[in-house]
Amino acid sequence: MKKAVILLSGGLDSTTLLAVAQSEGYDIHALSFNYGQRHKVELESAQRVAKYFDVTKHLVIDINLREIGGSALTAEIEVPKGREQITDNSTDREIPVSYVPARNAIFLSFALAWAETLEAADIFIGANAIDYSGYPDCRPEYIEAFEKMARLATRAGSEGKRTLRIQAPLLRCSKKEIIQKGMALGVDYGATHSCYDPGPGGMACGRCDACLLRLKGFAEAGIDDPLPYHGKG
Repeated sequence: MKKAVILLSGGLDSTTLLAVAQSEGYDIHALSFNYGQRHKVELESAQRVAKYFDVTKHLVIDINLREIGGSALTAEIEVPKGREQITDNSTDREIPVSYVPARNAIFLSFALAWAETLEAADIFIGANAIDYSGYPDCRPEYIEAFEKMARLATRAGSEGKRTLRIQAPLLRCSKKEIIQKGMALGVDYGATHSCYDPGPGGMACGRCDACLLRLKGFAEAGIDDPLPYHGKG
């Protein structure tokens, strides 16, 4: 089987991504990060998802981005709530304080190192540029640029042994389309976690960007979100 490294946060997008890659016949090596995020509960979801899909290996790597800070997810900065405009598909968005500086570059670099060790040609990332918070490292041009860099920066790429690919099959999908795709592949979204600022017990707040985009997707798909939310149900 062809091997692939998949960035797995335990969220809606990355879980759907894993299901897509597995349906395409890849031997899955999942990679998650304990990076000092305030929503560390997502790692429990990542572990559930990895177990459910019976991946070949699931690594959880510790890197302390709290030492760097600069984000509402890794510093004592309030997580934005109620940004209803986040759901309007506007291309003119201010980058929110929930953006973690260079996070995808850091994660993809670890994935690239593991892929080279595994002699894998494919790295999957659940980046999305349609229903997203406006992060610069989720854009198509960023994925293309990193792929070019990966081919230049690795032994496999420089020697022409393998053509390294950064695959982002959900990049141009709406949350509705992602959910529909996942449901068709048997994804249990009750095992996932999306909230940036969960309450006690990990319950989703229902008002941060991640929650609003997730709820929008389920509503448009005509499907009930199986997760409980603070103040609901």
